[in-house]
Amino acid sequence: MALTSADLSYLRRCVDLAEEAVEAGDEALGSLLVSADGDVVFEDRNRVSGGDSTRHPELTLVEWAVANMTPEQRAASVTYTSGEHCAMCAAAHAWVGLGRIVYAGSTAQLTAWRAEWNLPASPVAPLSITDVAPGVEVAGPALELADSLRALHARAAGATL
Repeated sequence: MALTSADLSYLRRCVDLAEEAVEAGDEALGSLLVSADGDVVFEDRNRVSGGDSTRHPELTLVEWAVANMTPEQRAASVTYTSGEHCAMCAAAHAWVGLGRIVYAGSTAQLTAWRAEWNLPASPVAPLSITDVAPGVEVAGPALELADSLRALHARAAGATL
């Protein structure tokens, strides 16, 4: 599915949140939850630097949605994120019935970048969202944001480009 200009606008905000995360010493990830009306109802950034590696913005977004939205509202919402959901976040997304996911950078891109920088592999299998949650509609990556994302991930990992 092709990305719209609205999708790209939301994704740029996710990249801004990812930059905020890097500036705070966290990994380069940021996410938005957008209602069916197009309103951003929740946003967050990665917060793993405190030692809890599950503090992903996509998981926090899921928790917020469960507490604040009806099942119908969740199904009609769109999650925008700077990076494709990991297996943990994709499963949580599907379990609570959130709608479409639009991501700027793919798991495959991030895995390739980390290998290029000789960084250790993730302790979790680098699965695509559709491998974990085949019923979730997905769009991405946004190739026009790849250079910005690559630079943010490199900065967060202390890698040289």
